Amino acid sequence: MLDDFMTRATLAGIGVAFAAAPLGSFVVWRRMAYFGDATAHAAILGVALALALQVSIFAGTVAVALAMALTVTLLTGRGYAMDTLLGVLAHSALAFGLVAVSFLSGIRIDLMAYLFGDILAVSRADLAVIWAGAALVVGLIGWRWSALLTATLSEELAYASGIDPRREQLVLTLALAITVAVAIKVVGVLLIAAMLIIPAAAARPLSRTPEQMALFAAGIGGVSAVTGLQTAYAIDSPAGPTIVCIAALVFLGTSILRGLRAQG
Repeated sequence: MLDDFMTRATLAGIGVAFAAAPLGSFVVWRRMAYFGDATAHAAILGVALALALQVSIFAGTVAVALAMALTVTLLTGRGYAMDTLLGVLAHSALAFGLVAVSFLSGIRIDLMAYLFGDILAVSRADLAVIWAGAALVVGLIGWRWSALLTATLSEELAYASGIDPRREQLVLTLALAITVAVAIKVVGVLLIAAMLIIPAAAARPLSRTPEQMALFAAGIGGVSAVTGLQTAYAIDSPAGPTIVCIAALVFLGTSILRGLRAQG
């Protein structure tokens, strides 16, 4: 079954959707969209370093994405506005990564595949990494779910409950770095934040509890991946961007539904 490239691509898309769904919900609740974007942009630098040092792309991407996220966390509140700091680091990391890639001699690299994804080229090994990473992210978020919700709701309430919000932020940072690393093959650096945010935002009007939102986001992400792949195959369009387009259409639909409910 895994010999068929469409089957591998479908499983890869579903795996990324499962990893992004619970994390994306927290990104939406905490208004961390730009934070996720900055971490994703840093992944290109991780790819360049991994190729230069001849280590796995996954390891290089996780290391640099985690370093970026930790840098943002440490520098926040030290004289720089969050949006300014994220803007500087996100675009700087992407620029340094692109420059570093240009200096890699003797190594063939498809830069467009890393920027926009190449889900149709997912191998069995890639599939194993994606699903292992997705399982790790889901397990990590599930393990800290209650504490993460409390810290998201109120830092004061978290401290009163014996929960350190900084530790929970570190958990989210680690999960974000892993998600970026597993998603880069599927949707690429420039679209990873979209798969984090759009399914979660689309699920919000349909949900009454945080758990429902995470589950609906996983479902929307999975449906977007499968439908996007089939649509891309039918109309001969880029797979990664098409998946994001389908997710955006679902978001539009749930937004209209929310508006109709509000009027009624």
